[in-house]
Amino acid sequence: MADTFVVIGGDAAGMSAASKAKRENPDLKVIVLEKGEWVSYAACGMPYYVKGEVGSLNDLVTITAEEFRDERDVDLRTGHEVVDIDPEVETITVDSGGETYEQPYDDLLVATGASAIEPPFDGVGLEGVFTIHDMDEADAIEEYVTDRDLETAAIVGGGYVGIEMAEALSAHGITVHLYEMLPHVLQPFGETVAEVVEAHLREQDVELHLETAVSGFEGAERVDGVRLDDEVVPADIAIVGVGVAPNVELAETAGIDLGPTGAVATDEYGRTNYENVYAAGDCAEARNVVTGEPDHVPLALTANRAGRAIGETVTGSPTPIGDIAGTAIVKAFELGAARTGIVDEEQAREAGFDPVSVTISAQTRAHYYPDGAELTVTLLADRETGALLGGSVVGREGAKRIDTVATALHASMNVTELQNADLAYAPPFSPVWDPILTAAKVLGGKLER
Repeated sequence: MADTFVVIGGDAAGMSAASKAKRENPDLKVIVLEKGEWVSYAACGMPYYVKGEVGSLNDLVTITAEEFRDERDVDLRTGHEVVDIDPEVETITVDSGGETYEQPYDDLLVATGASAIEPPFDGVGLEGVFTIHDMDEADAIEEYVTDRDLETAAIVGGGYVGIEMAEALSAHGITVHLYEMLPHVLQPFGETVAEVVEAHLREQDVELHLETAVSGFEGAERVDGVRLDDEVVPADIAIVGVGVAPNVELAETAGIDLGPTGAVATDEYGRTNYENVYAAGDCAEARNVVTGEPDHVPLALTANRAGRAIGETVTGSPTPIGDIAGTAIVKAFELGAARTGIVDEEQAREAGFDPVSVTISAQTRAHYYPDGAELTVTLLADRETGALLGGSVVGREGAKRIDTVATALHASMNVTELQNADLAYAPPFSPVWDPILTAAKVLGGKLER
């Protein structure tokens, strides 16, 4: 069993691994090296801090640095950046305020996360142009919004960040223009979800510019416009949310293999091509539960779960990190939208399936019980085997029902088995046939034809 477990990165995967390893083996020396000052924070809550629903950035911190050090006996070193890994001699090089030192390890976890993609736009360095992927960025946006009288905002990208930030900035009375290069927002959720969300965004006075490419930003020192191909649209603030890229440079330079997605390749235990070097979180791949192939879906639960499993493995209890289904949920003003598995028929064909899909709309509660809402459900299955491939939901309530579909995917259920699942029923919570069961029933009928 290892004597020293070193973790690079102090957020979800890294701190989950450190905490679990120390809990399983209190005598193990656990060192966490984090180049910033924030650790173990809920990045998903940052748009709601900007909106004003979360009062303080500190509210997003799950466990403080001091608690890790004093209560969990983890040697947490903030302001320490790892600049090199030598897996042959099992050491890392650490930069601490301009001074470097070598740190040996017995087991190493690379949990370097991901970074917001910054397109090569002109003007991206102007004051008032932001990405939002860490706590300092969230703090800077909140300060910028509250300290100035802003009228218009440009959001570049119609994914999670773009949708959530549209809501956050609208809450401050700012007119929001959202620019998306693709035909729809929330592309991974499928066209059905996207069209419902787009209609709702327009109801909330968000100006949508679909199939519209941004080429840069205008302004002297501070942004005052977003440049399109043929015009400049005024903007007092700009948020660039076009996705994230895994932070793999450190691993790649060290000879740690990358996978087909561009993230660090790992086995079922999170191991890399070096037996005592692991990777987890937003920098690493995991196996897709539907296709069985490597996938990269940077989400919080994936990181926490993989880190926890690696913490068990390095203390002598080999534990798989678990497969992923890409299950995600997003709030778009009054709507909830969620997806899991494969929701696009073309993607299913590329994965070797013969897809069949249905979309239904059903009430979230018994028809006679007040305050129900319509939930639109899409399910996708393989024609030959009847295997469930994925699904999406969108509506004013009930989006967490996607968890039923995700569970079915992890259990390798077919459509008939999902249709026959014994789900709970009471009028305040569901009709007799839950919307997920109704969709499965309709899809089953289509498969039989």
